[in-house]
Amino acid sequence: MPNDHAPDKVRLDRWLWAARFFKTRSLAATAIDGGKAQLNGARVKRSALVRAGDVVRVRKPPYEFVLEVRQASEQRGSATDAQQLYHETDESVRTRETLRTQLRLQPQVPYAGKGRPTKRDRRDIERFKGGG
Repeated sequence: MPNDHAPDKVRLDRWLWAARFFKTRSLAATAIDGGKAQLNGARVKRSALVRAGDVVRVRKPPYEFVLEVRQASEQRGSATDAQQLYHETDESVRTRETLRTQLRLQPQVPYAGKGRPTKRDRRDIERFKGGG
């Protein structure tokens, strides 16, 4: 369980890191600066304060998460502790599942190549290009 002495408000970059949406604070800060994370529907700076009840929208292509903050925390704990910090909206879960299904059903382009050309293939390519 997250720290019982958790602060009332925390910087957005720290919260996203603690909630395990980004592996490092630096990645979280870059995402915020790039507009991939919003707080209460507005684009904010990485130092914006997050409190319980706020809505955070995180875009990690191709998925988008809409989260309601349950608890502010600066400490990164286990994955189960991190899940206690937020609640993903039902609409967000449905949208993500729909997109996951669509991506899974798309036809996959098979890779026809076999890696690097062999010496023989390279000589044929050179002859074709007119180099020898």
